[in-house]
Amino acid sequence: MIFVVTSNDNKWEEMRHLLRAYGLRVGRIKTALPEVQSQSLEEVVTFSAKAALNEIGQAEMLIEDSGLFIDRLNGFPGPFSSYVYKTLGCEGVLKLMEGERERTAKFVSVIAYVRKDGEVRTFHGECRGRISDRPRGTKGFGFDPIFVPEEGEGQTFGELDVAIKNEYSHRSRSIANFLRWYGTTSGS
Repeated sequence: MIFVVTSNDNKWEEMRHLLRAYGLRVGRIKTALPEVQSQSLEEVVTFSAKAALNEIGQAEMLIEDSGLFIDRLNGFPGPFSSYVYKTLGCEGVLKLMEGERERTAKFVSVIAYVRKDGEVRTFHGECRGRISDRPRGTKGFGFDPIFVPEEGEGQTFGELDVAIKNEYSHRSRSIANFLRWYGTTSGS
């Protein structure tokens, strides 16, 4: 069994849905892990993965972090997305984008897999899109209501059911990269 370590209920639902679709037995450890402040999502999840190993012990675990990188804002909020969402929210980011025609952005997800022996591996996923003019939709979480994926037919992640979002989200792509590797190693 692989345990997803997260305090975020929405993230757990997305990851559980994706991992079970591939036939993996998954469980959840609902806890908040310490995060290092860094410009690198990989460094953030690796730090959290090592903390999980120390706090939880020897188990197969997945830890995920993601960020919204807005091209016109030089990649802001990036790895600080959770903090920016809590302090500015979608409306604050839209205010920063007011009058901007260039609205391209990407969501990036990095997953850290912790093996029972303590080895940590990371896997990346990315979804390109653009920032909408206003929040749309009540599904998803975080910046989902203002992110329109290239494949989303004009809908924000906040307007899409989780099954549709998972067809091409950044998180689904990082999990797919993990599963390609995991399937060739059988997790060993």
